[in-house]
Amino acid sequence: MKQYRMALDQGTTSSRCIIFDRTGNIVSLAAHEFTQHFPNEGWVEHDAEEIFSTQLTAAREALAKAGLSATDIACIGITNQRETTVVWDRETGRAICPAIVWQCRRTAARCDELRAQGYAQAIRDKTGLPIDAYFSATKLEWILSHVEGARARAVRGELLFGTVDTYLIWRLTGGRVHATDPSNAARTMLFNIHTLAWDTELLELFDIPACMLPEVKPSAGLFGTTDAALLGAPIPITGVAGDQQAALFGQCCFEAGSVKNTYGTGGFLLMNTGERAITSQNGLLTTIGWQIGDKVTYVLEGSVFVCGAAIQWLRDGLGLLSSSAESEAVAKSVPDTAGVYFVPALTGLGAPYWDPYARGTVVGISRGTTRAHLVRATLEAMAFQTADVLAAMREDAQASIPALRVDGGASANDLLLSMQSDLLGIPVQRPACIETTALGAANLAGLAIGLYRDLDEIRALTRTERTFSPSVGHAVRKKRLADWHRAVERARHWVTE
Repeated sequence: MKQYRMALDQGTTSSRCIIFDRTGNIVSLAAHEFTQHFPNEGWVEHDAEEIFSTQLTAAREALAKAGLSATDIACIGITNQRETTVVWDRETGRAICPAIVWQCRRTAARCDELRAQGYAQAIRDKTGLPIDAYFSATKLEWILSHVEGARARAVRGELLFGTVDTYLIWRLTGGRVHATDPSNAARTMLFNIHTLAWDTELLELFDIPACMLPEVKPSAGLFGTTDAALLGAPIPITGVAGDQQAALFGQCCFEAGSVKNTYGTGGFLLMNTGERAITSQNGLLTTIGWQIGDKVTYVLEGSVFVCGAAIQWLRDGLGLLSSSAESEAVAKSVPDTAGVYFVPALTGLGAPYWDPYARGTVVGISRGTTRAHLVRATLEAMAFQTADVLAAMREDAQASIPALRVDGGASANDLLLSMQSDLLGIPVQRPACIETTALGAANLAGLAIGLYRDLDEIRALTRTERTFSPSVGHAVRKKRLADWHRAVERARHWVTE
């Protein structure tokens, strides 16, 4: 059997391809950033064609770097930015408008309207989600209402909807396969996570034609085969999962109660709750982790909208850093933040607050405040936001959490993970391979083709590179969290229109 697996990791700011060998070692990696569009206040868009072209280029480069051809690849796993909404022409495969990104807040007022009309409980009962502009339903509704002729074309079957995984599958298979998996379908606010089907009542509420929606297949299984012309030979696509669920799988969080956090553009804390869908009382989401065969694994999730994106803002928006990697050295140049707190609510606040009207706020500035203090406060904000979500998770699950497994680009930052362990009061574990999102997709794909017998065989290949342990006491932790919460209150409900 072929030993190499290709993971297509289509993220919010870049399209990446990683080729893994059977034991999980990275053979090659290629990545391409793509353009972020901000046409109005609170709006975020991507060009779907640029997403596909950068992803295809990354795949070709990764093959070339490894000295491999498509015939050497056993399977492809796809993992993706979730909720981002694409609508395209069934015949041409071209998007009819820019993709509306998960971060986009343009439909916040529509979500307020739905809550006022009393739909919140019914939607949560079916989908496990609060009503929020974060999810795909109101984004798709907006496209059908604002792009000329879109709803009529959709009714005629001329237009298709998908999250980014679905769009990539469609383009990679030459338009032969329109499909997604439950982990992505569960993020649309249109999918019933208990019946595992698109919900007809929700489709009526948002006036969305069912013919637009993709088929939902298990996360590990055959989705389709790539068009031979794209990579040089056909390759089966056999694993699909949204980026955060893929990271949970890549961290081998296979047992109920295990938890991981990904420090990416956003921050995403997920807890495996097994075959039980736990309804959160603390602002968390109940969603699907993955489906293997007939077995569905549920998770609790807390989403932080701005995590690594805050470092990007320091770099690109303020010019305080020449690179994201520089943040650790700059932050280490001061012993603390000198009382500065930064609430990075640049696109509102996610769990556990769910406040789309919050905005970024810096408090505690004095004449002695320097660039280094602001950079350190930004790293601390990533850890504070994670601590808020973990506290909610403990409460919902009524369980202690012995350790936190971490991944994502910022998990390479030792200072951040040390801060995180201090604020949580538990060990923080970083795996040898921090590319766990891509690895999770590759492992799902490998499992589907029989490269691995079972989950235990995958677990045996996973190694922890370093464990960070708390270095401060409970009193210090409590005081810092209290000050952080005071800062959060000053950021909340800022936008009034």
